[in-house]
Amino acid sequence: MNSVILIGRLTRDPELRYIPNSGTAVTNFTIAVDRPFAKEKTADFFRVVVFGKSAENCSNYLSKGRQVAVAGRLQNNNYETQSGEKRYTTEIIADRVEFLEPKDKRPSGNYQDDNNDSLPEGFQALEDDDEEIPF
Repeated sequence: MNSVILIGRLTRDPELRYIPNSGTAVTNFTIAVDRPFAKEKTADFFRVVVFGKSAENCSNYLSKGRQVAVAGRLQNNNYETQSGEKRYTTEIIADRVEFLEPKDKRPSGNYQDDNNDSLPEGFQALEDDDEEIPF
């Protein structure tokens, strides 16, 4: 079984290209995934490859710094440089990419103020005298 799920932030804007013969969209980007138990804040960097309509969506709606969840599989590749040196790469071939933040906003975690202007659309603040809370 070859399956991987990662949550991280883009380290640069996605790069979109099309495969010449088929016209299939391909987007590449790199995500930084924090190591949770490291003494110092460190991250691992993973190259992600997305195909088709998902590739176009990633290119259109993602940018550097955005948080995403990626589900897919690991793939190893190798190639030879012009000088004859053999190189190896590992990438995530994404089956699914979920955008975890709104495009132009990052949640601040504090939505309530005195005039309720900062509440997300569709939410309203409870009044202090509201005794009929259903839970």
